[in-house]
Amino acid sequence: MPEVTLLVLDDDPPPRLGALTGRARIVHADESTLAGLLPSADVLLVWDFLSDAVRRAWPGEGPRPRWVHTASAGVDRLMCPELAESDTVVTNARGVFDQPIAEYVAGLVLAMAKDLPRTLALQGERVWRHRETQRVSGTRACVVGSGPIGRAIAATLKALGVTTALVGRTARPGVHGPADLGRLVTRADWVVCAAPLTDDTRGMFDARFFGMMQPSARFINVGRGQLVVEDDLAEALAKHWIAGAALDVFEHEPLPADSALWDAPGLIVSPHMSGDTVGWRDELARQFVEFYGKWESGEPLPNVVDKKRGYVPGH
Repeated sequence: MPEVTLLVLDDDPPPRLGALTGRARIVHADESTLAGLLPSADVLLVWDFLSDAVRRAWPGEGPRPRWVHTASAGVDRLMCPELAESDTVVTNARGVFDQPIAEYVAGLVLAMAKDLPRTLALQGERVWRHRETQRVSGTRACVVGSGPIGRAIAATLKALGVTTALVGRTARPGVHGPADLGRLVTRADWVVCAAPLTDDTRGMFDARFFGMMQPSARFINVGRGQLVVEDDLAEALAKHWIAGAALDVFEHEPLPADSALWDAPGLIVSPHMSGDTVGWRDELARQFVEFYGKWESGEPLPNVVDKKRGYVPGH
């Protein structure tokens, strides 16, 4: 019997971990059983990365896993003070979602510039109405978040001819610091949020921020819902402070049926799907198996999260 116990916080469908047969004793947990199983686990795979179960269960009694891997880019759903202060190594799924999300953002930019939502609506009404649309090439974008996802978005938008500025936590070659954000936002046609959720970024996109944007500009969020003050965005759209927006993430998911965002003018709502392309779950499982091999052999783990900052540093 393998000595290593791998605990999986499951989701449906569960991960394909056949490659670990004979290498680990795999135990499956859900939100109700996780707390009782944590003390016996050496490794925890957070497959259900939309669950808050780890954050609730971690402060309990007994030993804790030496390594936690989440099948997501963000770690805000699992992080708690006790985990942040522990010796447990936390890794994430950086690299899996970068290009799919970048393509999704590019699709949103093109859809809004070319007025595709209205075209589809008019088609449904059998109405022939000629319009002029916006040229994308030559516009400006400000991408907030300089990690791999933000960099992939910037590169993809540049391929469309968009002049793109990247804003990160600190200024460095090719990346603007927070001090430049206001200046860049006032000139941008597209403001794209791909930032991690931290104490510093929570609620950063508020009424003041939307008030700085051009009336012709659009806002896109593929980061975390809690980065945006949603009531402020709804008001900015209603008052035409900005021309439109697209949200793929929300403070509460699924988005409640009575949310005002469903009816906000010029808003595209999508159900947290920007990184989920065909085969994405298998890619996440393969990445974890690769990481497990490194952990098993004592090699340094990739994608190690700075638990105080809430993301993988150095990017």
